[in-house]
Amino acid sequence: MYPTLLTLGPLNIHTYGLFIAIGFIIGLLVAMHIGKSEGFQSGQVLDMGFIVILCAIIGSRLAYVLLNISYYVDHPLDIFKMWQGGLVFSGGLVAVALAMIWYLKRRHLPFWKVGDLFAPAIAIGQGIGRMGCFMAGCCYGKPTGMPWGMIFTDPNTLATRNIPLHPTQLYAALSGILIFAVLMVLRAKRKFEGQVFLWFLILHSTSRLLMERLRGDDRGLIPGTEMSVTQLIALLILMTAVVALMIMTSRKPTDPPQP
Repeated sequence: MYPTLLTLGPLNIHTYGLFIAIGFIIGLLVAMHIGKSEGFQSGQVLDMGFIVILCAIIGSRLAYVLLNISYYVDHPLDIFKMWQGGLVFSGGLVAVALAMIWYLKRRHLPFWKVGDLFAPAIAIGQGIGRMGCFMAGCCYGKPTGMPWGMIFTDPNTLATRNIPLHPTQLYAALSGILIFAVLMVLRAKRKFEGQVFLWFLILHSTSRLLMERLRGDDRGLIPGTEMSVTQLIALLILMTAVVALMIMTSRKPTDPPQP
C-alpha cells in the first residue's frame, strides 16, 4: 500500500507511525470521555493514559523483538525502527496490565473500575492502529483466492508482493472497532465492575486466536506444535478471563455501577 505517506526533504512521514499515533490519541479521548462519567479527574486519566501508551509501545515492541530475536541479534539498531512495523499487541497488553497493577496499588485506585474505563479505549485505538499495519504491509496474511484478497506492490512494503493475500490487518481493524461497539453497549448494562474489561479480554483473545491462523508472516511457532507464541498468550489470557468472569458473575449481585 503506502508505507511512506509523505516525504519532505530528508523527513519521511511513515503511514504506520501516523495511524498508531492517531489510534493512541482517539483512545485517550475515549478514555477521558468515559472517565468523566466514572468520577475520574482528567489529570488522573491522562497520567494513566501515558502509562498505558508507554507500556503498550515498549511491551509490544519487546514481544516482537523476542519473537524475531535471531534477526535482531544481527541487526540490533533495527530494534528502534518501529516505523517499519513490528508490534505484538498481546505483549503490550501484558506490559500494560503489570504496570497498571503497580500504579493503581500505589495510588489506591480500583483495578476493575480502571480496567472498564480503558478497555473500550484500547479496542478502538487498536482498530485504528491496525490501519497503519495495512499501509505498511506488516502483519500480512497467507495467500488466498478470495475475491477480497489484497495485492501489495510497493517495493518498500513488508508484505509478500504481487500475490493476493488475506487482509489480516483489515480483519484486525474491523475486529477492534466491533469490539469497541460491543463494549460500549455492555458498559451501559454492566452488572459489576470488571465486566467490561473481562469481556474485552475474551473478545480480543478469541479474535486473535482466529486471525493468527490466517497470518502469513513468521509467527514464531512453539516447537513441536502449529501454535504460535502469540496464540499461546491469547489462549492463556482467554482462559484466565473466562474463569474470572465466571467467578465474578456467580457472586452475590450488588447494585450495578453507575455508567
